[in-house]
Amino acid sequence: MFRTALRNVLAHKARLLMTVLAVMLGVAFVSGTLVFTSTISDAYQKSSQKGFTGVDVAIQPHREDGDKGKPGAAPDLGQGLLDRAAKVPGAASVTGSVNGFAAISDKKGKLLGEGFASSGANYYPGTGGKDPRYPMKSGRAPQAKGEIALDATTADRAGYKVGDTVRVSVNGPVLPQKVTGIFTTDDGNVAAGGSLALFDTPTAQKLYAKPGRFSEIDVKAAPGTSQTALKTELDKILPRDAEATTGKKLADDQAKIIATGMNGMKDGLLIFAGISLFVGIFIIANTFTMLVSQRTKELALMRAVGASRRQVTRSVLIEAFVVGAVAAVAGLVAGIGIGSGLRALMNGTGATVPDGPLVIPPSAIISSLVVGIVVTMLAAWLPGRRAAKIPPVAAMNSVHAVATTRSLVVRNSIGAVLAAAGVALVLVSKTQSILGMGAALLLVGVFVLTPLLSRPLIAAAAPVLRVFGISGKLARQNAVRNPRRTAATASALMIGLTLITGLTVIAGSVSKAIDKMATEAIKADYIVSMASRTPLSPDVEKKLSALDGVTASSPLRQSPSRIDGDFQQLVGVNSKTITDLTKLDFTKGSFAGLSGNKVVVDDKTARSYGWKLGSTLDTTFEDGKRGKLTVSGVYVGNDLMRGIMVDTRTLAPHQSEITDQQVMVKTKAGVSEASKESLHKALGDNPAILVQDKKDISESIAGAINLMLNMLYGLLAMAVIVAVLGVVNTLAMSVFERSQEIGMLRAIGLDRKGIKRMVRLESLVISLFGGVLGIGLGVFLGWAAGELIRNAMATYELVLPWGRMGIFLLLAAAVGVLAALWPARRAARLNMLSAIKAE
Repeated sequence: MFRTALRNVLAHKARLLMTVLAVMLGVAFVSGTLVFTSTISDAYQKSSQKGFTGVDVAIQPHREDGDKGKPGAAPDLGQGLLDRAAKVPGAASVTGSVNGFAAISDKKGKLLGEGFASSGANYYPGTGGKDPRYPMKSGRAPQAKGEIALDATTADRAGYKVGDTVRVSVNGPVLPQKVTGIFTTDDGNVAAGGSLALFDTPTAQKLYAKPGRFSEIDVKAAPGTSQTALKTELDKILPRDAEATTGKKLADDQAKIIATGMNGMKDGLLIFAGISLFVGIFIIANTFTMLVSQRTKELALMRAVGASRRQVTRSVLIEAFVVGAVAAVAGLVAGIGIGSGLRALMNGTGATVPDGPLVIPPSAIISSLVVGIVVTMLAAWLPGRRAAKIPPVAAMNSVHAVATTRSLVVRNSIGAVLAAAGVALVLVSKTQSILGMGAALLLVGVFVLTPLLSRPLIAAAAPVLRVFGISGKLARQNAVRNPRRTAATASALMIGLTLITGLTVIAGSVSKAIDKMATEAIKADYIVSMASRTPLSPDVEKKLSALDGVTASSPLRQSPSRIDGDFQQLVGVNSKTITDLTKLDFTKGSFAGLSGNKVVVDDKTARSYGWKLGSTLDTTFEDGKRGKLTVSGVYVGNDLMRGIMVDTRTLAPHQSEITDQQVMVKTKAGVSEASKESLHKALGDNPAILVQDKKDISESIAGAINLMLNMLYGLLAMAVIVAVLGVVNTLAMSVFERSQEIGMLRAIGLDRKGIKRMVRLESLVISLFGGVLGIGLGVFLGWAAGELIRNAMATYELVLPWGRMGIFLLLAAAVGVLAALWPARRAARLNMLSAIKAE
């Protein structure tokens, strides 16, 4: 039986090629994902570990007092602690570090680096006046205010040299700086496409901390002293608000963070790989059904000479094993290429990845083999089992086992129950997990019911098909001749279009909701913020409010606090101008009472704590001082405006450092290019600062959504490609089974063009059937997901993207036309006499 199975594989190489391709694509997606994420993770981990090579123990600020004391962050470390650390037994040297955000403009005024990865730090001269972390490639280290050193990668990218003047922004105002040196670094952010600017230590402390304060103290162990021993000694001198961590633990923690970040990407990509493999199951099942039907008499003869049912089934499974193994190996090789290509693609789009070798993890090899072989054998098991159940005499007489009425009733009943259960779960779902379970049950239920649905839906196309004469009539009849096969083919396309349509509905609706939210909640003409979303200097708001064309402005400041024992963010606003800049709906009270110790609270926060108009809030401010705030208004919050708002004059005395998250601005001229240009010019044409109107805010969020949507389209394209192979497979099977019939049609006068048209129309009908089901299910599931989103986003409303849905339907039609090219040509070229004599 084993030799027979191998001969059958070699005898049907062309037919099995489609199965190999379907499995290979899915396996390549799985292995490529694992190779890509492992390579990127390894590169980032090694790059980050280099940054800890000179650190044996790091002292960092740390707050351990839980709900007691100050709710703000732990204070930076002082010079006294650094001096004491230098005298600890086993300490060879100490380095005080200060760091934060530093945006660097190129010579055309555009922002260099990757936004959040644009950082600044201090050059700390140690032994011999040098900082071993940043060896100078040319020039010297910064020594005074107005001087910086640039990393070599950034300097090369922008064309900066020693002596050039660059525009730098830390928290808003532009700071012209002279480049005194170019250095090399192992910093992982720089390796990943970011930038690094170094200031002298006093300047960096003024920009990022306070004079004489450090954000971290790194200690190098003397020869013969272990990291653990050094940490033990340092623990003895640490104040309450600081902790010591070994360099090894820092590197390990960083590696875990990177691995966790990669896991999200890996899981997402593997989901789409699973979808492709699931779609591929239909193709594999159809392929083996066709191969078994071709060998019905052969299998019957084997049964007649003594082969058991198990042996027949086993021979089919052996074929599947061989095909799966070949596809798995090919998929693994293709996956390695995909992983390497994705890395190159990231580098090509500007998202620089640290250098490192291509990593092929054991999980990629094992997963490829297991997935490819198991999926193929599972899909081939049912056709093999069905073939083994055909009685030998019936098979020898070419009496094929057709589906009985009882089996169809059972199938339709199961499908109806599953679909009904899925719809019920979707309708009552309050969480994403229940919605996902309901969607899965609904998809399976519709798949089971697809043979039943195929007849009425395909019959609806009859008036259009009549236009094509006898070819159209025959195409409709052929499409419903084997409902199960048609259903399996249409379902492969249905799944891909369901996901694509559902995601499009959700994305379009969310974009509309955000646009509506910005329009309804904000009266300000512009929102000013840092491009990196880091805090703004209060000087920005002062500068803007002093402009002649500005009629009102208000900062949005955040300060950590503890209210009634729970952590809360207080949002500081200008109580005199906030009513001119926002249009929030108040359920009780208003902004009129917002002054002194009065606050306004969003409705959700008020409900969760039971606060009402006049409620007193026991508050611990950022500096640890206690006070009482009184609720003077409750407003309807949203994602753009929410929280506990307090006057900035009340908040400022308690803040260790005053910074703004955003600044709202209203101008006399309103929204116009001239107004925006004047604001930009007032801020020194700083590329690190964003000046956005409501349309810009909506478009930036919509742009991010569309970018993600396009990425998902690209990933789901794999499932569509697999579906195309499925349609080709089904048509090829249909042509094979109807060889005699096609020969007779040719004999009685239907020409080759008519045969081609018949096959193409059959393919088109099947594809459009799957497309209509997919779009319908996608709209339903998109609506259901939107109901969950509506609970968190009051402005959400369903938006049906009619234009894109029309494109998706055209895509389904294109799939049908393309998939029919080879089967139609093959059918038209059949020799009519040979076909008539075929059994």
